[in-house]
Amino acid sequence: MTEKDIRDIRDSKVLAAMSHPLRRRLLDLLRLDGPATASMLAGKTGQAVGNISHHVKVLAAVELVEEAPELARDQRERWWRRTSDGIRWAASDFRDDPVAEAAEQLNLEHQAARYRDWLNQRDSQPEPWRSSGAFATDDWARMSVAEIRELDERILALFTEYSHREIPDDGQERRPVFLVARASVGQP
Repeated sequence: MTEKDIRDIRDSKVLAAMSHPLRRRLLDLLRLDGPATASMLAGKTGQAVGNISHHVKVLAAVELVEEAPELARDQRERWWRRTSDGIRWAASDFRDDPVAEAAEQLNLEHQAARYRDWLNQRDSQPEPWRSSGAFATDDWARMSVAEIRELDERILALFTEYSHREIPDDGQERRPVFLVARASVGQP
């Protein structure tokens, strides 16, 4: 992923739009599966088409998604795609902004919910997915701010290596895998 593929968010209106749980899910689906119609997204989310259309329009208003008219088979069909592969924002860019604080909490909840979903359904998965379909690790280190930034860049590079690669045609089953990493200053 290049810098042009990542959109830096500096506007709290954009942050608010993307933080809504359903809109976050729509962004995730468009990132993972590519362009889609509101009907296709409704089928994947179990939501009504009208509800999906509303939320897609909210995302379009802040330029997180855009129409993909070249994919339409007729004038009534509307396809949507993300405007960037990645989204980046930092709470420090939104000092004293309650929208950013809420967005940070919603983002953490989204990440935790993805892992809870795995825990709740892993026993229904076939082997080897049941035993190898997820991992978690944590550790402590003494680091400088520069080292934290370096770690962030290295993790992003590793995630990008997997998430933006050409999928090999080697006959192996591949499923969507949610990747998340966090670091925070604190005490044990």
